[in-house]
Formats: sequence, C-alpha cells, structure tokens
Amino acid sequence: MAKAFKSTRRGISGSLEPGEVRLLGNLFRDIISMLEPETAASSDPLAAMVGMDTEAVAPSDSAVRRLLPDGVRANDDEALEFRRLTERSLREQKISALRSSALLLEGNPVLLNPGQARLMAQALNDVRLVLADRLGIETEDDAEKLHDVGDSSDVEDVESYLALVYNFVTWLQESLVQALLVTGRQER
Repeated sequence: MAKAFKSTRRGISGSLEPGEVRLLGNLFRDIISMLEPETAASSDPLAAMVGMDTEAVAPSDSAVRRLLPDGVRANDDEALEFRRLTERSLREQKISALRSSALLLEGNPVLLNPGQARLMAQALNDVRLVLADRLGIETEDDAEKLHDVGDSSDVEDVESYLALVYNFVTWLQESLVQALLVTGRQER
C-alpha cells in the first residue's frame, strides 16, 4: 500500500507499490494520448516558436475540455482566438509534466525536489480532472458521494473502480501538496 508523501531533509519522499506505479503510469500515458495534438505544429516558424495553433478548435471530448477549458466565457469567437494562441503550448506543458512524472515514479521510494513535486502535483491534478469528468463530478457533493469507495472490496463495476482510483489519486495529490507546503515553510 502506498505511503503518503512527506517532507524530509533529502526532499519530498513517498512510496508506492508496483501495481500503483503501473496504474499511475498507465493513467499518465492515457492522458498524454488525449492531449497529443491531432495536427502538426504550424509550418510558420514564428507561430511554432510561440506555440500558436491556427487550426485549434474546441475539444469535443468533455474530459479534454476540462484539461483545456475556454479562456474566455460568453464569447465563442474570443474563446477560439485565445485557444489558437495558447492551446498548443498548454498541451505541451501538460504532456511534459505527465511524462516527467511517469519517469519520477520509477524510483522507489519516490524522492522529489520541490520543482519535481510541483510537476507531479500537476500531473495528478490532470488525472483527477479526467476521472472527475468520467464520473460526472461537478460539485463537492458529487465528490463526497464517492468517498465510500475506499477499498478494492467495494468495487462492483467500472464506475466504482474509477471512484476508487479517483480517491487514491486525490489522497496521493493531497499528501504531495501538504509535503510541498511543509517544504516551503522550512525554506523560509
């Protein structure tokens, strides 16, 4: 069973079982595949350099929309223009954090510096966003209803399995953020 992340003198440390590492690695890879751009980077060198994507459109998958929400509300034209200017670089940042986090999980125990811990927290948050979408979580009350699924013996179907994974990732991210906060206070 995983051990919560904690702040130590050597860095932020946590321990995961091999099955948990495989699960997180698979989730990270799944989200990377969701985020991979469907079109090649612009042939315009300036557009490619600054991360513009003249072909960007709002994602049809609701989970990807949670990962890449509209930057402007109530104005579809401005939201699309903002997406064209920012989405490719945001996708690349998220993919980089997910790939880095998958590599960081390979050490056991996992030992992170604060920068690596922030990348891992971002990757875990992206996993939670996708799972929340698949589970239909819109409010805190929706999330609270899932807390009863805390053990594999509670799993009866795909939804309860996803709830179990969501609760695990939430707990792991929370312990990581708490360890980051302790590390931040110690550095002051």
